Formats: sequence, C-alpha cells, structure tokens
Amino acid sequence: MSYRKQSVGIAAFAPVALAALALALLTGCGGSDPPATIPPIASGRQIDALLAGIPQRHDTLGSPRAPVTLQFFGDLECPNSKEFALEALPTLVQRWVRPGKLRIEYRSLETSTREPPTFMLQQAAALAAGMQDKLWNYVERFYYEQGVEHTDYVDESYLDKLAEQTPGLQLERWSKERGYPPLAAEVAADEQTATGMGMHITPAFLIGRTGGRMEKLTRFIPSEPAGFDTAIERVLSRPASHPRSVAAAGGDA
Repeated sequence: MSYRKQSVGIAAFAPVALAALALALLTGCGGSDPPATIPPIASGRQIDALLAGIPQRHDTLGSPRAPVTLQFFGDLECPNSKEFALEALPTLVQRWVRPGKLRIEYRSLETSTREPPTFMLQQAAALAAGMQDKLWNYVERFYYEQGVEHTDYVDESYLDKLAEQTPGLQLERWSKERGYPPLAAEVAADEQTATGMGMHITPAFLIGRTGGRMEKLTRFIPSEPAGFDTAIERVLSRPASHPRSVAAAGGDA
C-alpha cells in the first residue's frame, strides 16, 4: 500500500515574520494586498465545509494533478501540529488546494505522544480512515478535539468517538482495517524519512514539484500561512525540471 515515490532533497526556507506588515512584504512585491486569511477552525461543521468537494485519496488532500506537493509530518497529540492544522491549513486549502495548485500529504512523526503503542494506535486509526478517503476529516477532528499534552487521553473510546463524527466513514470497515499491517509499515516509513531529513520535531514539512525532489522547510510559523505561501510560490515560479532551494527573498539559501 505504498503511494510514496518521491525523492528527497534539502533546502533552506526563509524566515516568516509575525507582524502583518511582514506578511504583506512576503506576499506582494508589486504592492498588491495579500489574499484574505481564513479564520481558524472553531467547529466540526467548519471542518466539513473546508474539505467539502476537495478530492481525497488515502493520505492526500487535493488534485493528483496539482503541480506542488506539501508533505505534513505531524503527531496527532502535538499542540504545534494542531496550530498548523486549525490555523494555517484552512487558508492554504482555500488559496492553493481548492484551485488545484497544491496537494497535501499527511505523514506520521512521533514527538508529543509518550507511548509508542499509543502513537501507532492513533496514527493507524487516521490511516484507516484514509483507506476510505476520509483521512483529512479524521485528522482535522483529532486536532480540533485534541486533549492536554502528556495526559494519556487517547484510548479506544476516544478514537471511536472521532470515527463516529467523521461524515461518511463506514465504522465497521474502519474498525477492521485499523489492524491492516501495511498501515504500521507506512508509519515506520514516515519516521525513517523524517530521520533521514533530520526532522525531529513537529510539525515538519517537505515541499516540491509533484513527482519530483522534495525539499525541507526549515523556517516557518505553524499558525501563519504566509511562509507556506512564499514556499509554494517559489516552487511554482521555477521549471519542474530545474530543482533549486526554496528560499524567500532576503533569506538564507
């Protein structure tokens, strides 16, 4: 069940400022106003509305023909991953994914979850939802209902509750497929990729032309879409056959 055949490279990513003025500078050299930012997710209905009508396939959100791929390495219990999923992601979905310019792949990287068996349990639950093309609905609900870090709140009941809240998920099939051996292999492969790229905290990201070499984003703010916008624009601005570092203007190469 391997859908992952992208080679990996390393690149620098420019700093993203916190202030609104820096956001404007990053997104417009010609003086145009930056695109509107979508408010953070604050309800399950917003999750459904955000994802409605967007293709999902296994762990991927967006059109398979999108020219840019962003790989999101996350731990479902990580508060910083939650910031990305609920605050920056909605704007990226509306600005890039829905128009067909970006596809986002979910990857597993254990950081905040204290017990490896619990990590495997929750990640497999998300991947099993992906076998019905509902991974992003499940993942976003997990982050939205995320408990306090290091309180051991994840159990079978918690995972079942999320599944019940995921629209269109066939619960009996989901429950059976959570134990599918290739899902554990995917989690292990994600961890190996992250380790090879020197990624040990979450969220972490790789970006590149779809089907081409992936590059590491080394500087970003999880809750701010501006840095991701800059990286996507840089990838789009260069020929697909000419891999280069993703670096914003004025940043370190």
